[in-house]
This record gives sequence, C-alpha cells and structure tokens, in this order.
Amino acid sequence: MSGKFIVGALAVLALITAVSVYYLQVYHFYDTVSPEGFTIETAAGPMALVAENIEAIDADSSPIRFRACFDTDATLPDGAVPYEDAIPLTAPFWFGCFDAEAVGAALEAGEATAWLAQKNIAYGVDRVVAVTNDGRGYVWHQLNNCGETDNFGNPVGDACPERQD
Repeated sequence: MSGKFIVGALAVLALITAVSVYYLQVYHFYDTVSPEGFTIETAAGPMALVAENIEAIDADSSPIRFRACFDTDATLPDGAVPYEDAIPLTAPFWFGCFDAEAVGAALEAGEATAWLAQKNIAYGVDRVVAVTNDGRGYVWHQLNNCGETDNFGNPVGDACPERQD
C-alpha cells in the first residue's frame, strides 16, 4: 500500500511541476508594454517610424522575448538598412496579433520587408521591424552573429562589441 502512495504522490508532484513550468514560460514572465514608437536605422542615423495601434509584450527574463504589432501608413525612410535573414520568433499563443509563421511567409513571398530597427539592443540581439505591403508592422528581437556565436560558447572575435555584464 505504501508503494502505491509514493508513486501517486510522485505523479501528483510531477503534474504540479509540469503545470507550473508551463505557466511560468507562457504567461508569468511576459508583461504588456507601451512603446511610444519605433525607429529604423538609416545611413544618416535612426529615424522615427510612424506607428499606430501598437500592441507589445516583453519579458525581463530574456532579451529576445519582445514582440510588437502596429499599423503604419508611412513609407520607410531613404537609406533604411534591410535586415538579411530575418526570422520572426514565435510569440505566446495568447498574443494574437503576432503570427510568426505568417510574417515569415510574407517575408519569403516579398509581401513584407524586414529592416534593422536597432543594432545590439542587448548584447548580441538586434531589434527587427517588418512591414507588410498593406501597412501592418511587426517587431521582434533576433540574435545577431555575435549573439549566436557567443550563445554557442565560441570566441566572438574583434568584430563584436565588448560585452557589458
């Protein structure tokens, strides 16, 4: 009888742990944030991007958890820096405006264009803005070459900035 009790207690403990980890990863660490707008990197420096109806979430637990959606009717400034290999990261399912698969498909089909919003917003992380042809905008943080190299424990070399921990 005591063996069944121990196994049952372990199963309940495992279930509680699994539910807790799920809740912490999907809900707990995210906060709704209210950015006042976004900028785009250009050859002349950062330029403001007109953004309306901004919805955004962020988490202090990781620099790549930022996601935002917005509407814009502005054209991108001359000299804006395109972002090569933009790969939108998925957002929690409850943040309905950001569909990473749809944004990625729009980028591949040429229905959206990705631009550098801010280089090294955190060490090894860039802020990327994608704007669709119909004026819908999406923002996410993505590891750059320095972040990916450092993440795998390899020496980053002289091309990367000094890490400020």
